[in-house]
Amino acid sequence: MLDERHRRLAMNKKSNPTYAAPALEKGLDIIVTNTLYDALIAPHAQSHAVFLTLDDGSRITYAAFVARVAQLAHVLRDAGVKPGDRVVVQTPKLLDTIALYGAALQAGAVYLPLNTAYTKSELTYFIEDATPALIVCDAKDETEVLDASKTKALVLTLAADGSGSLSSEGDKKPTSFKTVPRGPDDLAALLYTSGTTGRSKGAMLSHRNLLSNAVSLTKLWQITADDRLVHALPIFHTHGLFVAMNTSLLAGAEVRFMADFDVDKIIAEIPVSTLLMGVPTFYTRLLGDQRLTESLVEKMRLFVSGSAPLLAETHKAFEDRTGHRILERYGMTETNMITSNPYDGERLAGSVGYALPGTEVEITDGGTPVAPGEVGMIEVRGDNVFRGYWNMPEKTAEELRDNGFFITGDLGIKSDDGRISIVGRQKDLIISGGYNIYPKEIEDVINDIDGVVESAVFGVPNADFGESVLAAVVCENQCLSGQEIATQIEPKLARFKHPRRYILTDALPRNTMGKVQKNVLRDAHRDEEIA
Repeated sequence: MLDERHRRLAMNKKSNPTYAAPALEKGLDIIVTNTLYDALIAPHAQSHAVFLTLDDGSRITYAAFVARVAQLAHVLRDAGVKPGDRVVVQTPKLLDTIALYGAALQAGAVYLPLNTAYTKSELTYFIEDATPALIVCDAKDETEVLDASKTKALVLTLAADGSGSLSSEGDKKPTSFKTVPRGPDDLAALLYTSGTTGRSKGAMLSHRNLLSNAVSLTKLWQITADDRLVHALPIFHTHGLFVAMNTSLLAGAEVRFMADFDVDKIIAEIPVSTLLMGVPTFYTRLLGDQRLTESLVEKMRLFVSGSAPLLAETHKAFEDRTGHRILERYGMTETNMITSNPYDGERLAGSVGYALPGTEVEITDGGTPVAPGEVGMIEVRGDNVFRGYWNMPEKTAEELRDNGFFITGDLGIKSDDGRISIVGRQKDLIISGGYNIYPKEIEDVINDIDGVVESAVFGVPNADFGESVLAAVVCENQCLSGQEIATQIEPKLARFKHPRRYILTDALPRNTMGKVQKNVLRDAHRDEEIA
């Protein structure tokens, strides 16, 4: 029965353009030997539809991709990788990088992608904590990785030009591989959180976690084999790897696979594409280019934004320019996606929409749900929620309740109709003179001032009040002074919420996914005397 389903999906898209993967029809009840591989990759074994279009113009069919996955699965097995072993990957964004993800699934391994910007000391921590059986790194970093690795892990290489020992070994291998059985609750991936406070935590993600989320998003966003996704995100992160790639694989969509974000390349691909998934920076940079017009996006079906809050001004400016309203969603490493604005329905700026089907979202105070409109902790439960933190049972017990709810650390509000809005991170909450101050409320007021591009409000220690409120502000051409900003917010916010100082800056510190790093701002200004 399973082979027949695979045969049906493998039919050329031209004869069956909107056929979706079996998992979309039957959810997680489909009988499989390897949950994710059999849902995402195996169905495409005979498909000559294009899966990836690369920067050099190469077009990789689904069948060719399945064959390459099998070759790299042989490399993993021959390297001694056993089911459940971790495979650390810190390489450029290439065909073989995404094929290696598929190979890890097919070989029953646990895929562990790492940010290519991580330093030797950071890499040492991840390797010592995860104890991988295999490390795949950029060829230029091999010496450093070997020095960082104190384990017995084998090291293979993959260079930016596609060369390296991983690829050369793969070229010699057969194009079919006997898939290793893995069930819904077996681990598929281990992703480390950004670690802005304390040690980075390895979130254990199962086959069920990843497939359930891919099924929900593919249905909700109506992704089909007719779609062409512009993919300019990194693939060491949930957004670029699981949201973008898993949904594309599940639906049989085409992916324009870009090494990185480039405005000129994006502008060139939009007229022949239907989807773009990005971070807010993508959209602000596109808005800065006069070639972004309503006629340019005529064939586009959906623009998605996530990984960092999208300013209301960006929402409005993009709609005014293109006629499209960006769909904002909310998720995190431990949960994949949690909420989404509707595909059919009103997409509200400042809201991350409703809980995904099969996902429960509660706003709580100490675990007890609060009334609609009240600020509380966002907690989530569902098949998308991770299995816990690698080697951290105490931390897992702190953040995963016995009833299955995960405590996200994000503060939010739920409207009467169930829409979720994010107020900020709990760790970013400022307590000054006994008052709770939510930075986003202040940022929204500052960002509404003409001439302000964006802002970040944070707290620093204060001997009298506990904390003082500071605001880092990016202005157009430095056209505003701190006093002018203070004057404009005075009638709009209670006095205790007013920043004690405005730090005018050219840019806010961000991580690779565009999130503002308030910990960097706090560290830079924590010892300043606030009058």
